[in-house]
Formats: sequence, structure tokens, C-alpha cells
Amino acid sequence: MNLNKVFIIGRLTGDPQLRQTPSGQNVASFSIATNRVWTDKAGAKQEAVEFHNVVLWGRTAEVASQYLTKGQVAMIEGRLQTRSWDGKDGHKNRTTEIVGERMQLGPRAGGGGPSAGHGNASGALAPRKELDELEAVPTIDIDEGNINPEEIPF
Repeated sequence: MNLNKVFIIGRLTGDPQLRQTPSGQNVASFSIATNRVWTDKAGAKQEAVEFHNVVLWGRTAEVASQYLTKGQVAMIEGRLQTRSWDGKDGHKNRTTEIVGERMQLGPRAGGGGPSAGHGNASGALAPRKELDELEAVPTIDIDEGNINPEEIPF
């Protein structure tokens, strides 16, 4: 049995970029940063950051572009996919990305901003919540359809 499943919770490094394929299907792309913290043998706190490219399709892409913003926490469930293409310079290029199948939006801080840590209606900064304190939000499933990699506009 084989399994290609990814769960990632992190903060967006930029606003999602929404595009359409020539056939009219919506596709959104963005990057999520995750970190790992540990203590080394000398007792010093260490931290490493990883950046993950995410691609969402259909209605999920629309929702992401409408509600997600830079710095907001999001959870993406999907699969890893590697694409390759020939660049304009003739070199072979490859990238591995997360193709999102489900998405959960992070919490809204103070009822005013789209994400924790952003200003609320009064302009004051709301405190960030820890990941284990995230509020339950609805999950969005994308349609199970065939996606032609050649229709990807980037």
C-alpha cells in the first residue's frame, strides 16, 4: 500500500495569487512557513524554518484568495507532487509542491481582523494564539476532478 498525504500548519509568507487556467479553472498558489524548535547538546535553543509551496484548485482556490492573507495561520491537507518543465533558457526545472485537497483557515483575532496578530477594528494589536488554541473552523473540500498539469499557468 502507498500513501502520499501531507498535513501542514503554518503562516502564509504572502497573499495567495489567484489565476485561471485556459479552460477557466481557478488555481491559487502561495507559500507557508513552518518552524521547528529544539535544544542542542550545549543547551542552546535552536530554530529552523522551512518554506512550502502550496497549490489549491477550484472553489478552495477562490476561498483562499478571498480570506487568507500574509501572516495568517492555515492548515493544508493534501499530497506532494513534483512537476518538471523546460525553461526558456533550455534548462530542465523541477519543483515539489503541496497540492491542497482540504484547507482550514486560522482563527480571527478580536473578531475584527482576518488573522491572529493583525489589528482589530479599534486598531489595537490582538495577541497571537498558540496553535493548540486554534478555534474550530469549517473544512473545505475541493472537487475531485482531473487536473491537467499543462493547464497550470505558472
